[in-house]
Amino acid sequence: MEQSLYEQIGGEETLQKLVEAFYPRVYAHPDLKPIFQEDMQIIMHKQKLLLTQFLGGPPVYRETYGPPDLRRRHSPFEITPKRAKAWLKCMKEAMDEIGLEGPLRELFYSRLTQVAYRMVNTEDPS
Repeated sequence: MEQSLYEQIGGEETLQKLVEAFYPRVYAHPDLKPIFQEDMQIIMHKQKLLLTQFLGGPPVYRETYGPPDLRRRHSPFEITPKRAKAWLKCMKEAMDEIGLEGPLRELFYSRLTQVAYRMVNTEDPS
C-alpha cells in the first residue's frame, strides 16, 4: 500500500513543526499582516488540519469545519499576486527551518504554489 504524502513527510509531527515555523513569519510579514488578524493559534490549528487533508491524511479539516472551499473562505480578503508570493516565501522559509528537503518538499511546495495562486482575487495596486 502506497503511503500518502502526509505520511511520507512525517505526518502530524512535521506539520505541527511547519505551522509553528510558518505563522510567526506570516503574522510579521508587512504584506500579509493586514489580512491575518485572527488569533494565531486558531489559524495554526486550522492550517494543520487543512494540510493534513491536503496531503492525503485523514479528512480532519472537513470533519471539523466542512468542505475546505478555499476560494470562498478567502474571498473576504484581498489576495493579490504579491501576497500569494509572500505567503509562499514564508512557507519556503518555514520548510527550510524544519529541514523539509528533497523531492517530497518539492512536490508539496509545488502543490501549495498552485493553490496560492488560485486564491488570488485582486490585482496588485499599480
